[in-house]
Amino acid sequence: MEPNFTSGPPIFQRVLLKLSGESFCRPGEGGINLEEVSRIARQTARVAARGVQLAIVVGGGNILRGAQLSRGSDVIKEATAHYMGMTATVINGLALQDALEKEGCATRLLTTIRMEEVAEPFIRRRALSHLEQGRVVILATGTGSPFVTTDTAAALRGKELGAEILLKATRVDGVYSADPEKNPHAVLYQHLNYDQVLRDELKVMDMTAIGMCMENGLPILVFNFKREGNIERAIAGEPIGTWVSNKPRPRPASAPA
Repeated sequence: MEPNFTSGPPIFQRVLLKLSGESFCRPGEGGINLEEVSRIARQTARVAARGVQLAIVVGGGNILRGAQLSRGSDVIKEATAHYMGMTATVINGLALQDALEKEGCATRLLTTIRMEEVAEPFIRRRALSHLEQGRVVILATGTGSPFVTTDTAAALRGKELGAEILLKATRVDGVYSADPEKNPHAVLYQHLNYDQVLRDELKVMDMTAIGMCMENGLPILVFNFKREGNIERAIAGEPIGTWVSNKPRPRPASAPA
């Protein structure tokens, strides 16, 4: 089914999209829901079809969270649990790769932990080559090291691959002053700078990721990807979600000066 919306031309040409593991399942559930994976694939394939170079960092929390698995137990060491969580991201990456290819979108799955039978090893120059050839690059296993979140991996890869923006896909419309599901008076922020996020400990990404984006001047857009077409609206610069940067939000290409 064709989308019933229109958006302007992309204002970003290379984008890093961060998808949490929860993106792959229904709210309150775990595992992989094929309808949810197909929804992501349709949106991202349309973005790629518009000529945007797209890299996607996937989480694995829908399958296993290493930090939670090792908490309060001495059966599995914390480092081991983190490695288990990293391998969970590969399962999501494989699912997304097939779903994207079903949409006719060329993809490559890259991992920082070598597993050549199912994915290519992450090599920066190889990833850049794939992007320049119009392939969607799916990045799994985070940084390849324990005790580092996939949010931080997204900030790192965003800088490393020269992304113009880090898109943080969520189930809510952006960053709120409080949990909107618990506080009906929570306020949606339109624009935050990095210092505000760090000072108020707002739930955008982990603090290491925010610090890395601040140091490298990489803007973050937190938005609700569940709304059909929002990924395209985000790359067109439409005023959705919460813009996190010390610089003003860029105008859409069609907006008056």
